[in-house]
Amino acid sequence: MHKANDVCEITCINEENVKLIQNKLSMENPIEVAKIFKALSDDTRIKIAYALSQNELCVCDVANIVGATTATASHHLRLLKNLGIAKYRKEGKLVYYSLDDDHVKQLIEIAFAHQKEGDRVE
Repeated sequence: MHKANDVCEITCINEENVKLIQNKLSMENPIEVAKIFKALSDDTRIKIAYALSQNELCVCDVANIVGATTATASHHLRLLKNLGIAKYRKEGKLVYYSLDDDHVKQLIEIAFAHQKEGDRVE
């Protein structure tokens, strides 16, 4: 049997740290945060979010960028909007999407920068 080196071999709990972090977590909403990451875990939606981090785009442009139909792009955009990741505005017969705020843009940029770092290490 192989012994893992990435697990504590004894139980040693720092109660002060545990209580501090548990108190902080109890004041946050990790379920809602997880929903954001779940939405962005789909490769089409992360491509859409990346595209929107670059510029406001109409649904047709988004569909072309990610290689999807406008119906598929609309479905993904609607999900991103419902989760507070994207917002839209209507101009005549066109609908333009953008990221909801700078926090979301930073999240996307950090994720892509982190992925690039991983490519260099390997």
